[in-house]
Amino acid sequence: MTITGNIIDIQKKTIFHGTIAVKDGIIQSIIPKEGESDQYILPGFVDAHIHIESSMLVPSEFAKMAVVHGTVATVSDPHEIANVMGMKGVEYMIENGKQVPLKFNFGAPSCVPATTFETAGATLDVADIETLMKNPDVLYLAEMMNYPGVLFEDKMVMEKIAIAHHYEKPVDGHAPGLRGADAKKYISAGISTDHECFTKEEALDKLKYGMKILIREGSAAKNFSALVDLIPEYADRMMFCSDDKHPDDLLEGHINQLVSRALAKGYDLFDVLQVACINAVEHYGLSVGLLKAGDPADFIVVEDLKTFEVQQTYINGSLVSDQGKCTFTTQEAPVINNFKTSKKAVKDFLITTEKSEMQVIKAIDGEIVTETFWAKVKQENGFVVSDTERDLLKMTVVNRYENQAPAMAFINNFNLKHGAIASCVGHDSHNIIAVGVDDESITKAVNLIIDNKGGIAAVGKGSEQVLALPVAGIMTNADGPTVAAQYLKIDSMVKDQLGTQLAAPFMTLSFMALLVIPQLKLSNLGLFDGKNFEFTPLFR
Repeated sequence: MTITGNIIDIQKKTIFHGTIAVKDGIIQSIIPKEGESDQYILPGFVDAHIHIESSMLVPSEFAKMAVVHGTVATVSDPHEIANVMGMKGVEYMIENGKQVPLKFNFGAPSCVPATTFETAGATLDVADIETLMKNPDVLYLAEMMNYPGVLFEDKMVMEKIAIAHHYEKPVDGHAPGLRGADAKKYISAGISTDHECFTKEEALDKLKYGMKILIREGSAAKNFSALVDLIPEYADRMMFCSDDKHPDDLLEGHINQLVSRALAKGYDLFDVLQVACINAVEHYGLSVGLLKAGDPADFIVVEDLKTFEVQQTYINGSLVSDQGKCTFTTQEAPVINNFKTSKKAVKDFLITTEKSEMQVIKAIDGEIVTETFWAKVKQENGFVVSDTERDLLKMTVVNRYENQAPAMAFINNFNLKHGAIASCVGHDSHNIIAVGVDDESITKAVNLIIDNKGGIAAVGKGSEQVLALPVAGIMTNADGPTVAAQYLKIDSMVKDQLGTQLAAPFMTLSFMALLVIPQLKLSNLGLFDGKNFEFTPLFR
């Protein structure tokens, strides 16, 4: 096979007209030649940190959507399914990913469960990490979320990091807001990346101590605007990632969108493409071609250098996407699950107190961090209830792995006027999480999740919708466009009928149980202060 066009050599910072010859999936030669072309050829894009599970798609179906946007590889942390299914879940992701051409590069989840302050479905201990590190399909130790464990040199945490270093595999970081001496100590433990920076100052602090910084732009956490100005000075130490990407957003674009946005701000083409295409390959030692003779033939064809609309995607010399359509097919993936709780009753969500004030979680649109404040309690018939006028809505986390009394809290900034929404995509343990204006709606929404052994649901104004997620309760084996359409329908219901103004209400909801991100979150065991890493009272 040969292909001719304007070839972009990112590392040499040149563009020239030429022909690429490919045989047996390997680039044999790249030869400059006279002529003109209306297409550009360059290395494919790499998502440097993503949880495939958050797309609600199994890897093979995710791949069919991602290649259309020029993504040829991902650095994927199977942390979510590991919290539900343990080693069985990690193996499921690796094997399913092998069914398709896209190059999934999985890590060993370092924190399963993420904390001891919640109930997960599984545990990965030091021996499990050793087993995974020996596996050639596992390329790195995934995000070390237990940064307090690193700072206090917890024995198990340090053993996991040491195992990764023994096998000469990188260790990913996760340390939101960590600065100064603490950041230096965390990084000195051999942790090489962080995707959690939400300010330029925080990123600069970590860059100063030798860390590489990922610019994250997902469906809920959007840090592109805060960090993109670092590219001119630190292009060799930055990468693009999505972290969590819902199917409707994946339908619209992937890393290609970040490239286009960075270029629109006037940044150098070669710097931006180094961030999008090169750095992750070199940092993780990925078997991904960089458009050189002898490399795997992994490259994309784009029409222009502004929008970066992808015309074709090649992986190992095979055309995997052509004019916006995936060229390969998949078989239906098997279902695995771990869902054991029984249906709930309205009485399970009733709250009583003699106190006058309650501590409220404040969700922030476009962020996974939260704020907190105290508000006066509203009671009716002796029970604490939601107050839609003040946007103080009842929230619950229900243990999906065993029968247990639901944990209760209140949340601000969801602005629901009717009904309730629920999901068992509830990072990190994936218990059921719900927010609603009344106990009846909350109960209905939670039970829709239980009936389907996983999913997202909305209830209100005499209607209800559910998108079932039968694979581990967090994914579906249906095709991507169908799932995206179903997701858009339920998302529209939550915005148009129930009243939320959040850009991605279900993604935001999923992070309200993420204890390792400050400030205030809710687990199935209670309200949690993410700054002091301890439970905190709901009332005072």
